[in-house]
Amino acid sequence: MPSLLKLITAITLVIAVLCDPAMALDTSAGVGLQDRALFQERVDYTLTNQNGVDFHNQALSNTSFAGAAGKGADFSGANLQGAIFTQGAFADANFHGADLSDALMDRADFTGTDLRDAVLIGVIASGSSFAGAQVDGADFSDALLDRDDQRRLCQEAEGVNPTTGVLTRDSLSC
Repeated sequence: MPSLLKLITAITLVIAVLCDPAMALDTSAGVGLQDRALFQERVDYTLTNQNGVDFHNQALSNTSFAGAAGKGADFSGANLQGAIFTQGAFADANFHGADLSDALMDRADFTGTDLRDAVLIGVIASGSSFAGAQVDGADFSDALLDRDDQRRLCQEAEGVNPTTGVLTRDSLSC
């Protein structure tokens, strides 16, 4: 039955594209229509004000927060795998224990955020600021960070990630 739902979703999307070319999806990056159609079912917080909003323990994988304001928002324990935070403002947000694996976090403000025990495996965070962030127990394995941020984070990094068992300092290549 789930395969039938995926097929119906893909057919509906193709019909919409044929009827309205403006709705066409760019698949040049190799992403199939089915995958794009499934992503479209996710909530999109792009360019919205999410300051102080409570997202803790929510399933938000592949959700877009691109350009969003999320100062002081609570993402603790949330599943944010593959989420997009590009050019967002998340100063003083709480990501304690969140799974941010493969998230796109480039050119975003994470000043003073709580990233303790977070999983940040494979994140792309070039051009972002993590000044004053708490990173004890965070796992940054295979993360792409600016060299200056990596050095600053190494000055404070301690602990072991409770989910992956990786030392924070090792994950940052300190």
